[in-house]
Amino acid sequence: MSKAFTREEDAEFDNELEEASPLPTGSRNYMTPGGYARLKEELTRLTDKERPEVVATVAWAASNGDRSENADYIYGKKRLREIDRRIRFLIKRLDRAEVVDPLARRDADNSDQVFFGATVKVSNLRGEERTISIVGVDEIDTTRGYISWVSPMARALIKAREGDSVTLSTPGGVEQLEILLVCYEPLATD
Repeated sequence: MSKAFTREEDAEFDNELEEASPLPTGSRNYMTPGGYARLKEELTRLTDKERPEVVATVAWAASNGDRSENADYIYGKKRLREIDRRIRFLIKRLDRAEVVDPLARRDADNSDQVFFGATVKVSNLRGEERTISIVGVDEIDTTRGYISWVSPMARALIKAREGDSVTLSTPGGVEQLEILLVCYEPLATD
């Protein structure tokens, strides 16, 4: 379908989705197995359950006659567009995904080194400790401490080892972090 036949609000929403989780140009969409499974489950739920329910509601509302003042029809069509956008977004993300299992570390020599999928315990100069896990851009969950591999903190930590100190540049200034522990464990996906 040509973009000439879409509403401006639809185009704005499409752009928001595209920019929701930006990847560096030319980079791969790394994901943990749990993150991939979560997105796949959401796609299945949308296509097998939610979309058919909304289609049935819209069809019922359309059969009632005047569609211009039919709230079920108007809001059902809007919800259907939202679901379809999310489905397109998930399909695109899953197609580009490169699943990296952090538990499949090949070398025992660098098991204390920070890479994608690592769970890292760090301490700042004030002695405040924080545990973070480095995940894909579609798996970010700050309440659990899941940060994107493209975030400034992850970029500062990647390739460092247990016991190393790294410098993190933040809008609030420069911060020194000491790496206390590096481990690779399954991450919660619920």
